[in-house]
Amino acid sequence: MEVRDKIYVGGAWVSSAGNGTLEVIDSNNEEVIGTIPEGTAADVDKAVEAAAEAFGEWSTTSVDERAKMLSRISEGLAARTDEIAQTISKEVGMPMTLSGAIQVGLAVGAFAEIAQQITEFTWDEEVGNSLIVREPVGVVGAITPWNYPLYQIALKVAPALAAGCTVVLKPSEVAPLNAFALADVIDEVGLPPGVFNMVTGVGPVVGEAIAAHPKVDMVSFTGSTRAGKRVMELAAESVKKVALELGGKSANVILEDADLDAAVPSGIFACYLNSGQTCSALTRMIVPRSRLAEVEEKAAAAAAGFPPGNAFEPGVMLGPLVSATQRDRVRGYIQKGIDEGAKLVVGGPEVPEGLEKGYFVQPTVFSEVTTDMTIAQEEIFGPVLSIIPYDTEEEAIEIANDSVYGLAGGVWSADTAHAEQVARKMRTGQVDINGGAFNPGAPFGGYKQSGIGRERGAFGFEEYLEVKSLQR
Repeated sequence: MEVRDKIYVGGAWVSSAGNGTLEVIDSNNEEVIGTIPEGTAADVDKAVEAAAEAFGEWSTTSVDERAKMLSRISEGLAARTDEIAQTISKEVGMPMTLSGAIQVGLAVGAFAEIAQQITEFTWDEEVGNSLIVREPVGVVGAITPWNYPLYQIALKVAPALAAGCTVVLKPSEVAPLNAFALADVIDEVGLPPGVFNMVTGVGPVVGEAIAAHPKVDMVSFTGSTRAGKRVMELAAESVKKVALELGGKSANVILEDADLDAAVPSGIFACYLNSGQTCSALTRMIVPRSRLAEVEEKAAAAAAGFPPGNAFEPGVMLGPLVSATQRDRVRGYIQKGIDEGAKLVVGGPEVPEGLEKGYFVQPTVFSEVTTDMTIAQEEIFGPVLSIIPYDTEEEAIEIANDSVYGLAGGVWSADTAHAEQVARKMRTGQVDINGGAFNPGAPFGGYKQSGIGRERGAFGFEEYLEVKSLQR
């Protein structure tokens, strides 16, 4: 059991102003694997003051020095890959076969890539008689989720530090132990006191205190759309900059001429990765009505390749969900799909056989789903696919865009150029064409209620900069 009884403020591990603790649960067996401090608004105030005090010096540190620090953080995380991967597989449930490369590897890469990027970045440019300069936005409040916990932290902390900002982090209280590993690495690297601070606790207390604090210049939040609206509301009081990466209900449009043998299994994987606990998961498969029976058959066969199991068992590709709350929520959505008349192809709300302990859900596929059904509109965040038939391509695009969200999407066609034309008509932040590979350097973020701003690459970095013009 990992007992963490301190928060990280001003370059040191210090006691919380409160005396509450929160338990961390192993999603595979429901056992307590750790405890963390239940931070308070007073802790946030202390952390923000430390960050504000450190900003002046850190913001004027040379780019090369900041890059060197970020590289060392990347190396420190890489050295702990196995340890952190095991922690996240317990906290979140991602199988160990994937955790090292995805949950830790992407975070390691985020720090390494931004270190390289800032040495090549154009900080100043001439426009007429003006010198345009880019400067750090200030103190950044980072509020992160549990589904890709370390990577989501890295996508905020790495570019913020690279820009010259100082940071107050609130990691998810559901999957926080990996964040302590990062704080340990940062402490070992020797960032100046106050540049990075971490306060653990619950969103309505610690998260809200960060979003509302007058000395926080920007808040970057990843999580549910409901919570994102609250963050935006609190940030508005002091007109601080806001970046939001929120929910999704992403459409995977399979066109008439698509190769179903490639498209359907790829679509199942894109829905079930991390047990469906992925905001960009392709959870709506939009298919030609003429090929519906064929798609159902192939989807059932593909889903059979994802039997749920303990994240530490060899070969397991579908682990548990993160918590009892999440498990019950997903089962409720499956039941709702049945009640509203969707055709259950595989799966169901029952406990998977032999997995009574742990937060497991059956991989589920629904067909004959209509756009007015709950499972077609609301983000489920579990291994549940909705197959929605269409009669014309125009209708397929209309169905894809019939959502309050617009985070991700997919298009499959034998004609790549035609697939791109369809992709351009989708109101969403990214679209994978014929299973296009994940690109960590591409901007990630959404249209509509999927958020504001972008993460990753140059676009994500510039979120943490202000632009100033000097007329001469």
